[in-house]
Amino acid sequence: MDDSTEQKLRSHGVQVTAQRLAVLDAVAARPHATTEELTEDVRSSIGSISRQAVYDTLGVFVEKNLVRRIQPTGSVARYEDRVGDNHHHLVCRECSIMFDIDCAVGTTPCLTANDDHGFEIDEAEVVYWGRCPSCRA
Repeated sequence: MDDSTEQKLRSHGVQVTAQRLAVLDAVAARPHATTEELTEDVRSSIGSISRQAVYDTLGVFVEKNLVRRIQPTGSVARYEDRVGDNHHHLVCRECSIMFDIDCAVGTTPCLTANDDHGFEIDEAEVVYWGRCPSCRA
């Protein structure tokens, strides 16, 4: 936990606590982690913390745009601190390993809605699915 983590919380209007610092550091250290994984990481960092406290903290972080919550079909929610760039994800169908994928280049089918129904669209969610090299072997 360092001053930059504290400053990040403050700049987003979030009160700084040891638990919040530990949760944000855990998300930064393990992109695409589940709440359970993050709870384990935070416990190893600061000792005792309830699973509910981690859930609540992640909820605040998502609301304040410090963390992005992603939940590919068939998966529990996962969290990452890469926010604001509308990147996509690549997920292995067998082991669920996940990678960040920058926005598609070239022809980008289905990224522009043919009818926005009056919405101001600010994000498109794309998940690429397949089998990773380890699972294919």
